[in-house]
Amino acid sequence: MSEATGPTVLVVDFGAQYAQLIARRVREADVYSEIVPHTMPVSEIVARKPAAVILSGGPSSVYAEGAPSIDASLFDTGIPVFGICYGFQAMAQALGGVVERTGLAEFGGTKVTVVPSSEGLLLRDLPAQQSVWMSHGDSVTAAPLGFTVTAASDGAPVAAFEDLSRRLAGVQFHPEVRHTEHGQTVLRRFLREVAGIEPSWTTAGIVADQVERIRLQVGSGRVICGLSGGVDSAVAAALVQRAVGDQLTCVFVDHGLLRKGEAEQVERDFVASTGVRLHVVEASDVFLAALAGVSDPETKRKIIGREFIRAFESAAREISASAPVDFLVQGTLYPDVVESGGGSGTANIKSHHNVGGLPDDLQFALVEPLRTLFKDEVRAVGAELGLPDSLVWRQPFPGPGLAVRIIGEITAERLAVLREADAIAREELTAAGLDRDIWQCPVVLLADVRSVGVQGDGRTYGHPIVLRPVSSEDAMTADWSRVAFDVLARISTRITNEVREVNRVVLDITSKPPGTIEWE
Repeated sequence: MSEATGPTVLVVDFGAQYAQLIARRVREADVYSEIVPHTMPVSEIVARKPAAVILSGGPSSVYAEGAPSIDASLFDTGIPVFGICYGFQAMAQALGGVVERTGLAEFGGTKVTVVPSSEGLLLRDLPAQQSVWMSHGDSVTAAPLGFTVTAASDGAPVAAFEDLSRRLAGVQFHPEVRHTEHGQTVLRRFLREVAGIEPSWTTAGIVADQVERIRLQVGSGRVICGLSGGVDSAVAAALVQRAVGDQLTCVFVDHGLLRKGEAEQVERDFVASTGVRLHVVEASDVFLAALAGVSDPETKRKIIGREFIRAFESAAREISASAPVDFLVQGTLYPDVVESGGGSGTANIKSHHNVGGLPDDLQFALVEPLRTLFKDEVRAVGAELGLPDSLVWRQPFPGPGLAVRIIGEITAERLAVLREADAIAREELTAAGLDRDIWQCPVVLLADVRSVGVQGDGRTYGHPIVLRPVSSEDAMTADWSRVAFDVLARISTRITNEVREVNRVVLDITSKPPGTIEWE
């Protein structure tokens, strides 16, 4: 699926939870990367003409029956290869090294010691002892012939090795994880100094490349895009607008389930910054009527999806009445492609990223300008296109909106309560300068719960509000954010003072896993 015009690094996925993170770190070094399955034949890897190959970690033991392996012929192709964790062990085994269980597993923060006489390149001039992130039971105990051992730990006699004459290297630890002190330096040195790759993956280059691709694909055709108010659809639409101008019409379905001020933000700020032609569908009453009496989360989602399709279909017919519309813009991101199997040659995208369910006479060719990008790259592209920070740094927000943040039936009154509480939380987090530190902070109304309280001189039975601030890089995993107590106190005080239906504010301190980010 490569769309890069510059050099590409292939990340071979051995089932690692960090494969996407490796790909992102490569891009942070200004080099384009893609994830491919470990089942890809060496002949196909070579045909892709990668500038380098990185072998990811994985959950298996190299000795386990059916464990994934690497074809040793890869190392005779002249392609620079870097092994990480399981990929490091598979590389060592394939090249004649020794991998065995030493009896000392290492998980989490671990000290490694640089071999002083090794003259290694990747760890050159770095501290003799450094903290890295390990996750292994097996260890490389003898490096393959021709390799220099450059680091060791208590549980890994060979924690890093290099054969610079063949442009091969590897580490037992995870350089892609922030807990590894000098991990990005190690990765960058492999890319620049071992593989000899020049930086070429830049935000300005992404914009220029995608604009050209969109123009080639669309030609003189007309394009429609469903705006959700989120950063993905906004940036996708802005790219298409930059490419084809008034050939694009955006549809914004206001279902009445957005947060305070967000509908106005789309209608005012996005249009002002892009000049896009916007078609607004006011459908709040329709959605509320359809959701009346419904408390089951999955039923809510299905109803909202059904009503959105109906509203979008009506708008699409209206727009198509004057002239046919040929293309539909979707904000599909690279993680969606990978998780749906797109990294291994298929094109199935998770259904909630599609405007699916349209009738046969309203079928469009897809324009997906973000399908090679990670979330942080999408934000960078949005900033490059001149979108306001309020849109670019908007927290991720579920398609069903506040409907899945109200535990219970959705009513206009409950939406009003949650909007006010959510707005206060967002205002205080912004004032504390935390917008770029927190991935998102769902504010949840426990609408079917009554909590006893004392407000003024009387006893009250109000609703509890849950704050769910989380930190993440990709939403695949998340940890609860350690927001300062004084910030939490201000949020709690303001909500209970200003939103009289609420008399208790609680903090969700569950990581993902086991808990999901959203409550429903």
